[in-house]
Amino acid sequence: MANNLILYYSRTGENYWNGGIKDIAKGNTEIAAEYIQKAVGGDLFQVETVQDYPKDYYSCIDVAKQELRAQARPALKRSLDTISQYDNIFVCGPCWWGTFPMAMFTQLEQLDFTGKHVFPLMTHEGSGLGSCERDLKKVCKGAVIGKGLAVHGADAAKSESAVAAWARKCI
Repeated sequence: MANNLILYYSRTGENYWNGGIKDIAKGNTEIAAEYIQKAVGGDLFQVETVQDYPKDYYSCIDVAKQELRAQARPALKRSLDTISQYDNIFVCGPCWWGTFPMAMFTQLEQLDFTGKHVFPLMTHEGSGLGSCERDLKKVCKGAVIGKGLAVHGADAAKSESAVAAWARKCI
């Protein structure tokens, strides 16, 4: 059986939700990441920044836009040093301005993806996968990038069957 890593960033608190703002106790991406783990097994690793993003949703997206424009690499609370023991890497995050949060790239750029299979999952409120597949091809050098899955964030809790079916196809 292949060894799987589910690498994810997820936001709790204020989130954009079907055209409005909703306070959520568990992030949409975390829910989807757990569905992957339940379907195919593997280790979960949550990417967390040293500096928390603003709790206010609109302030958070302003910071996210500034980070994207600056190609910032926010400091992380902890990082993976190696993924050598894994065959498949599921890279999961919310769509922030068309791609993953910059903190995901902080982590991804530290790893050797040679010979790995990488599968993106992006939660969103209308952006789909954005440019995440293209962006992963740039940063995950030596990896085979598989077909990604876009999960509507407000429907994440109802997406288990779709996420599980996709994850099983990936491996």
